[in-house]
Amino acid sequence: MKSLQITWQRLVDSQGQTCDRCNSTYESLKEAVSKLEEVLSPLNIEVTLETIKIDRESFKTDPSQSNRIWIAGKPIEEWLGATITKTPCCSVCGDAKCRTIELGSDRFEAIPSDLIVKAALVAVSQLI
Repeated sequence: MKSLQITWQRLVDSQGQTCDRCNSTYESLKEAVSKLEEVLSPLNIEVTLETIKIDRESFKTDPSQSNRIWIAGKPIEEWLGATITKTPCCSVCGDAKCRTIELGSDRFEAIPSDLIVKAALVAVSQLI
């Protein structure tokens, strides 16, 4: 069985909290993984999701590492042909400008499930 690895990392504070955009992305990831499992199972491809916590110090060094997704070892933006930008976030993130994805004229603070599925399907096309 082949495997499609999806990895997501985000800031988690000392109380176990993360920001709203990361929470939304996580919900999108769960939805996307469910869809992908349904579609890829007949092709004998297993979907795995790994989540990584970033601590406050690592986040301060590079806020753009939070809310980051890799699919099959490549950042999601590479699969989509998207660019990374930054926008102000919320209390958990302090004054940091956090990662956003721009695709065409659209900007996404939380990454929607359809973009995750699209990127994953592009990645899968290289597995089969």
